[in-house]
Amino acid sequence: MQLRALRRLTLAVFVFVFGLAATPASLSGQGSSFNPALPLTHVDNGPNSAWAQRQHYLILVSLDGFRWDYAKRENATHLLALGKRGVWAPEGMMPSYPSLTFPNHFTIVTGLYPEHHGIVANSFLDAARGARYSYTEPQTATDGSWYSGVPIWSLAESHGMRTACMLWPGSEAKIAGFRPSYYAQFDAKTQSTPEAQQARIDDTVALLHLAAEDRPHFIAIYFSEPDHEGHEFGPDARETRAAELKMDAIIGRLEVALKGTALPIDVVIVSDHGMVKSEGDWINLDQFADLTGFEVTGALLYGKTEEDRARVYEQLKHATSQFMVFRLKNVPANLNFNSNAREGDPVVVATGPYALRAHAPPAGSADHPPQTGMHGFDPHILPEMKASFFAAGPDLAQGKTVGPFDNVNLYPWMAHMLGLDPAKNDGSLNILAGTLRDNGVAPQK
Repeated sequence: MQLRALRRLTLAVFVFVFGLAATPASLSGQGSSFNPALPLTHVDNGPNSAWAQRQHYLILVSLDGFRWDYAKRENATHLLALGKRGVWAPEGMMPSYPSLTFPNHFTIVTGLYPEHHGIVANSFLDAARGARYSYTEPQTATDGSWYSGVPIWSLAESHGMRTACMLWPGSEAKIAGFRPSYYAQFDAKTQSTPEAQQARIDDTVALLHLAAEDRPHFIAIYFSEPDHEGHEFGPDARETRAAELKMDAIIGRLEVALKGTALPIDVVIVSDHGMVKSEGDWINLDQFADLTGFEVTGALLYGKTEEDRARVYEQLKHATSQFMVFRLKNVPANLNFNSNAREGDPVVVATGPYALRAHAPPAGSADHPPQTGMHGFDPHILPEMKASFFAAGPDLAQGKTVGPFDNVNLYPWMAHMLGLDPAKNDGSLNILAGTLRDNGVAPQK
């Protein structure tokens, strides 16, 4: 996508092979350039302030669908070693509900539950604006008006600190007044190729070799695996297990590359959710309720009148043990999913690994049967939804473990490591303060 309002830098070749960094090109001024492996867009947010140049660096990496137990199951050498010399969650991290990709990636970088940052699902309806959001549609995914909260890159940019994002969901949109200084445009066709995966490492290292005034202090990197294999083959398939080890190897190469920068870098590895083998065919909500007068997106139900909403709630209330149904305001508080009209009303919550939706596709169609592996479920019901968390670096304790914690708590914790006061969020620095060398109480650097 071309963004006419943004100044682009044309980049020089930076060669990086299997974790061994070559001599980097540098940016010495506005006319200088380097050549990225990814199609990076540069936004001229100005140079790093003198304060920002004194701060440490933070690399946030997401491995989509990397379930909490995958690293132990596969003896993932690099991830386990990183966690053991730093901090990690052996029993996983709790994703926000619904345990889907876009809601949780935006929760991680804002500290807000999906109902507060507005991305309540990968696709949903906003009846008030008469439009649908879809993560697959650039027109909505890159429109900042859909997003609430202050992502950590916007927080940093507003304080004169440069940032970069490599395919992180939401990072192509202008949110809270800013885009990252550098960001890569998402390309679903190529982003999972080995070349594109390696390119994220190459470009990260190249950016860290820029002059101090241009160098990003926060970089977010997104990888779509092993989520893809988990959906297609299931969480226990050999293809998925091979993808898990491939991602572990990528983390190993990234670590080797970062050592070559000689910079004080904290590395945080997370995932957005887990994965579970689905059971049975589609559970079609239409067979239990008359959805006349409703608009639907997957299992999200949007009644146009209170009469319709009450009627369908009553029809679904005792339909099957495979799901629960609530009026929006009565959704259990632990789901944090009961205050945003984008969530629909009534709200249907699966009680197991069941594929729920309205207007389910018929046999023989492209989306039938459901995918072998699925997520989106309540992590309190299905622990397979839990995500991964590993971190190490100069600001972190060594050999520390933490119990399962809500992923909203990552935001104030990362902000602290960058020397920033977080924007309003649903997390608390107290939850992860014990993982910090300064216990979260030292003055900002």
